[in-house]
Amino acid sequence: MAHYLEFDHVSKIYRGGNKAVDDISFSVDQGEFICLIGTSGSGKTTTMRMINRMINPTHGTITLDGHSLADTDPVKLRRQIGYVIQNIGLMPHMTIRDNITIVPKLLKWPEDKREQKAKELLKLVELPEDFLDRYPSQLSGGQQQRIGVIRALAAGQDIILMDEPFGALDPITREALQDLVKQLQTKMGKTIIFVTHDMDEALNLSSRIAIMDHGKIIQFDTPAEILRHPANDFVKNLIGHDRLLEAKPDVETVGQIMLTTPVTITPDKSLETAIKLMRERRVDTLLVVDEDQHLKGLVDLENIDHHYRDATAVSDIMLTKINYVNQTDLVRDTIERILKRGWKYVPVVDDQQHLVGIVTRTALVDVVYDAVWGEIAD
Repeated sequence: MAHYLEFDHVSKIYRGGNKAVDDISFSVDQGEFICLIGTSGSGKTTTMRMINRMINPTHGTITLDGHSLADTDPVKLRRQIGYVIQNIGLMPHMTIRDNITIVPKLLKWPEDKREQKAKELLKLVELPEDFLDRYPSQLSGGQQQRIGVIRALAAGQDIILMDEPFGALDPITREALQDLVKQLQTKMGKTIIFVTHDMDEALNLSSRIAIMDHGKIIQFDTPAEILRHPANDFVKNLIGHDRLLEAKPDVETVGQIMLTTPVTITPDKSLETAIKLMRERRVDTLLVVDEDQHLKGLVDLENIDHHYRDATAVSDIMLTKINYVNQTDLVRDTIERILKRGWKYVPVVDDQQHLVGIVTRTALVDVVYDAVWGEIAD
């Protein structure tokens, strides 16, 4: 199978022989989330900018979807690629609507289609529709960055480049946006190339990580493999020694510790049925799935109690904006999220959004306890 994006012996050499990128080769499949990470000057941003031809390689070839970038008009290419940068790059004199639809307008989309897309994307990031008439200065930093993210999705581009997009944000906003990007990427199947200098961010977001140093790729692998088998001391130092997996290497992914029998209900069922099921299974929350076991939302006792008089079916009152993790996500990231945010449990899905289990606080506390206790015993 042909790879979606391919670098073949690519170098970028500046005047004086300075090699920003030094003979790198790697490939990316469609729908992957790739993080480029390294210290300042490692070549990660140069590598990313060669994908949309903001920088052209000195040697080697880059192909995207089977076409050589050297043979592609740079302007047309950039309209096919979403781009999100740290300082967002929203046009201050343009409304949020015009900022979101800037590329669709260049592609000559009709006005009603542009408007529909802007509303749809705003809803996706849980911002009110009246934000469309506001200007960037009227939004917070985190809200502006959400607009930056959805603007990159507006023209339906299959590949999105992100250059340290959350570096200037406070930790809480940053974490919320990381979750948002990961969920959007999983839901929409986009290919994302993400530059960061933050190892936690790379481990949390990516399907594979390319670790760079002095223009070369030192290691290119999954987060789990990099944590378990760092290529050299440089990679070890970049990872740091306080990671959970070093203490407990046999527990890696959420799939290994999840409970595989969550209590579920379909949206068409009555509230009476929901209450009866809760009583039988001694739970206060039910996960809502369709007939194919796709996760659709949840319904809890408090919600039922609040709406019991004016609703009949689960679909009338279920909460659709819920937090979930993938079964391949690393336990160390899930522990941090659940314990820090006080969640009782979190649903677990596969790559097709099928519900496959739940992870409880209790299960995570057991993992932490075993890791710490194991260290003390050793």
